[in-house]
Amino acid sequence: MLKAAGISLALPWMESLAAPVAKSIPRRFCSIYFPYGVSLPNQDGEYGHWHWFPKGDGKDFTFNKSLQPLEPWREQVTVLGGLSHPKVRRIGGHDSGDTFLTGEEMSLGATGLKNSISLDQFMARTHRLGAKTRFTSLTLSSDGGTGLPTRANTLSYSSNGLPIPSLNRPALVFERLFGLKGDSIEAQRKGLTRTGSHLDLLLDEAKTLQRKLGKSDQDKLDQYLTSVREIEQDVERSAQWLDVPKPKVNAEGLTLDADNETPGKLIYTMLDLIALAFQTDSTRFATYQLASMHGAISIANKFPSLLGFANNAHGLAHGAGKGTGAQNKGKWDLYQTECLAYLIKRLSEMKEGNGSVLDNTCILYGSSNSKTHNNNNYPLILAGGKNMGYGHGQYLKFGSDVPFANLFVTIQKSMGAKADSFADSNGEMKEVLA
Repeated sequence: MLKAAGISLALPWMESLAAPVAKSIPRRFCSIYFPYGVSLPNQDGEYGHWHWFPKGDGKDFTFNKSLQPLEPWREQVTVLGGLSHPKVRRIGGHDSGDTFLTGEEMSLGATGLKNSISLDQFMARTHRLGAKTRFTSLTLSSDGGTGLPTRANTLSYSSNGLPIPSLNRPALVFERLFGLKGDSIEAQRKGLTRTGSHLDLLLDEAKTLQRKLGKSDQDKLDQYLTSVREIEQDVERSAQWLDVPKPKVNAEGLTLDADNETPGKLIYTMLDLIALAFQTDSTRFATYQLASMHGAISIANKFPSLLGFANNAHGLAHGAGKGTGAQNKGKWDLYQTECLAYLIKRLSEMKEGNGSVLDNTCILYGSSNSKTHNNNNYPLILAGGKNMGYGHGQYLKFGSDVPFANLFVTIQKSMGAKADSFADSNGEMKEVLA
């Protein structure tokens, strides 16, 4: 009846209609990253209300102005202070964005600078928690592509530490998730078959070539072959999903033509697309980099200026230490918090089981700097996931002996992965659990 009336609605996840059939309500993970840290003036000074971290601690805390939009969601968020990746503390401040979800210092290998696998991909691919959805993961950014080593445009890294290209055009993301344009299903099937045949030839030729190579070249080839095998897996899963219709969603209200000249519309539309992807169980893993660490070269560096703030993102960060500079950076921090609050609200409004999509989604939000160039005391927020065991409404402070990766261990377990470590973790972070 709805279809006849010309109305299409996003269906919530339903166990009886899920394809492939799932035995329980999905658990999801989303990470949102912003560069250059936050405003951290003296809390007792004239501009102290722009200090990003709250006053107080534990359950007895007060949001300062930068995090005020989270007040309605107080019982859905935990603010984390004092955490960082130990291996990253000593590297350049602009080099730390690549490591936010990997926890590893970039190393120089046979093929150049090399990272490690990111948390989202470790869960989605290594533990195959992304195997039951059409898309293993969704990798988004404002800049798009991969960028350059130490200045990447993506948070996601493959099993061999290579950057996974990010999408930055809402129309393309929508088309991939929900669109019906393009070739017929039969034409797509033939295309996937051809791609699979080409990959088979590549693998056969590589086996012959490998015997003729030295150790260094063999390492390079191994990295290449790992990427080919991951593509092969994606081709196979795409073929399996060809006969499953994509979800029907209502695109009304989505600004799919938003671009880097309309940053407000772009950011909010990307957040809407993440929410719809989760609601329709198109994927259970999403990363979104609001901007890269690439300074003036980053497309997103100009976003604050275009939105009426006092400077570009990099310029705001360099003036954040005191006085009006702290206020100007604080206002940009506030805007980014409003974006996070918007996603929390959207997910909370999507009913699922006895709760909401938010109750079954873990959101990790933050930066790899405290203030620009300082890789200690990351500003971090953990949100959602009530049905995954999280207990919120608190501000937790940790010492430098607690690696950020301890949280990654807890996140893995809350997602259902049987893993006791990640990067340089030395335990779990049970303080975030109920």
